[in-house]
Amino acid sequence: MSQPNGRPPFRADHIGSLLRPKRLRDAFRQHSARAISDAEFRRVQDESVRGVVRLQEDAGLEVLTDGEFRRTSYWARFVLLTQGLGVRQAMFKFVDDHGHETDFTAPYVEGKVSRTAPITLDEYQFVAGVAKGTPKITMPAPSTMHFYRCNDYGDPAVYADPRAFFQDLGKVYQQEIAELAQAGCRYVQLDEVALAVLCDPAARDRVRATGQDPEALVDLYVDAINEAVKGRPADMVIGIHMCRGNYKGKYLSEGGYDSIAEKLFGRAEVNHFLLEFDTPRAGDFAPLRLMPKTKGVVLGMVSSKRPQLESVDALRRRADDAAKYVDASRLALSPQCGFASTMGGNPVTEADERAKLKLCVDAARAIWG
Repeated sequence: MSQPNGRPPFRADHIGSLLRPKRLRDAFRQHSARAISDAEFRRVQDESVRGVVRLQEDAGLEVLTDGEFRRTSYWARFVLLTQGLGVRQAMFKFVDDHGHETDFTAPYVEGKVSRTAPITLDEYQFVAGVAKGTPKITMPAPSTMHFYRCNDYGDPAVYADPRAFFQDLGKVYQQEIAELAQAGCRYVQLDEVALAVLCDPAARDRVRATGQDPEALVDLYVDAINEAVKGRPADMVIGIHMCRGNYKGKYLSEGGYDSIAEKLFGRAEVNHFLLEFDTPRAGDFAPLRLMPKTKGVVLGMVSSKRPQLESVDALRRRADDAAKYVDASRLALSPQCGFASTMGGNPVTEADERAKLKLCVDAARAIWG
């Protein structure tokens, strides 16, 4: 069920992170406490990845990830393995539908950034060795290293100008992507939260209160994406996943894509976008009218945050609505986000996760054949 050109996105895709089994969660804690060896920790990770690859294959998916099983969160390993990055408290909060808030941590720039070791290469190599389909590697978008702390993203003595920071950070991505390509990887996804948050008028007000211009940040972050993927092989597919926050079923923002669509869809030098459309918070499909005809759209209409299964008929109706703005040949289906952007995961079970992934495959086949 691939697109007509045989390349990703496949008609049924998924975002990447999957629920960590209890044994793996326990192993992370034990390894952190030095209760198990590096070798034992790696063995548990490897076995868990083999299992989650089988789960995806059993669901009928053609695109496969390691579930982000070697990470504690979607950005943690990137920060840990990149010289010059540390962690501090974020300036935003997660919120749920009842208004309950949760603090979280964010990257902080402590020194000049550089790539001193591979970041995701081992993830790709392992999945490529055990999976039958197309492996996908996910990485946090460059804005992740800047946005969550607003204008206090790092030591001003290190980078007085954020564009200089993104130039150096871009080299980290370029080097990582080059090594992935050399190893055979042809599908990379960047997880973009900041631009999705900037769809929210309240978030824009918060940004302005720190002395920053939201529109200037949109320009900065789109440029940072382009810098990160510059020089990639022509046959490597780059997808941008837009995420409004995903922590134990909570989110960071709301608002449709209208305010960023023209700049993001038009200027980002990528192949397709994986867009959240699971709740009214994401707005309607009208901004898709600004999608260039050379780019695809993965409709994130299946929720990873709740166990209830969407109906195929409802998904078909919504896909038909989206096709009013983007030709159906360029559409695909996925969950709106991963099932476990952090170790804790969303409030769903593995059985729910299996059913949701299979639903994406079955619904995509029913809608597009």
